[in-house]
Amino acid sequence: MLAIQHNISAQIVDEVLSNQTQQVSVVLPGRCRENRTSTTNPTAAGLSMTLGIVSNIIALIILAKAYARLRKRSKATFLLFASSLVATDLVGHVIPGALVLRLYTAGGLCNHPDATCHFLGGSMVFFGLCPLFLGCGMAAERCMGVTRPLLHARVVCTARTKVVLVMIWLLALTVALLPFFRLGTYTYQYPWTWCFINVLQKTSITDVAFVLLFSGLGLASLAVALICNTISVMTLVIARLRRKKCQRRSAKSHDIEMVTQLVGIMVTSCICWSPLLIFGLMSVIRSHRGSMDDDLETYRTLMVMGVRLASWNQILDPWVYILLRRAVLRKIYRLTTGRSDLKGSTFRRWEISSFQNSVKNAINMN
Repeated sequence: MLAIQHNISAQIVDEVLSNQTQQVSVVLPGRCRENRTSTTNPTAAGLSMTLGIVSNIIALIILAKAYARLRKRSKATFLLFASSLVATDLVGHVIPGALVLRLYTAGGLCNHPDATCHFLGGSMVFFGLCPLFLGCGMAAERCMGVTRPLLHARVVCTARTKVVLVMIWLLALTVALLPFFRLGTYTYQYPWTWCFINVLQKTSITDVAFVLLFSGLGLASLAVALICNTISVMTLVIARLRRKKCQRRSAKSHDIEMVTQLVGIMVTSCICWSPLLIFGLMSVIRSHRGSMDDDLETYRTLMVMGVRLASWNQILDPWVYILLRRAVLRKIYRLTTGRSDLKGSTFRRWEISSFQNSVKNAINMN
């Protein structure tokens, strides 16, 4: 999304009055009163943006190759969700990141919200909600696949998955466009190099409602993903424990792999997004009550920390998928155990199970 750095610059003109000496600060139009020194440059933001783009492109290439190989298998739906998540993260890094770099170069603005601010604020809301919605959808799809495989095979297909993806994007876009219909406002945020929902000063009841909607949807998505992933993990663990009694495979290998990746994505999203969602709620409630004045600087700092942390979600998401694949875990297993033969190991059972499932799927397709 973006990486925020303090870029503070302004010009002050001293005027000596005739009857007394008094220093008056005159702020140039379009510049911010608090931008008084230039201490940083946009290098860190550029590096973060580049890292995010490279990470998402690598993950997108891996996912595209995997989807081409597994188009007819039950994992195809998960790969379609994951590819959409990575593609959304990639675009979400490029568009807001470019606008933020432009504001860095301009030295930061704090004038009334303009078209650039509205577009940047809407982009941040849209590209913030999309990964949370997609992670929730992936968790729900896998939960059905693990707990109700027959229902999943009958209901879930590529065409319906694409419809769900379009609905997710439309829902996020609808929320992002609400300020254009007078529900909430976007405004420049400290240190005036990014725009977001107005949560700190002169907040109205519509701002409170908008933040409640945004944070509520985000936190609800995280909660649903947590519940679905917990059910999936418990189901796989129970199946594993019953394996010896039933004398059959405890779980499909790709189920274990996908649930592991989902847990990684969920943990990353919770760590990266929860602070911003919670800080936004705290800030707008205190601001609307009129009790923000004494702690304004503290809440400004919290919001900046929250958005910085949220920006790392789009960098870490692709690496969760890249690193938590069977091929990578198998190499780590060999390096840590010093065993080149996987006979009898969990990875060996995964490979056998995958082959059997592929044969079954091919027979069912015919």
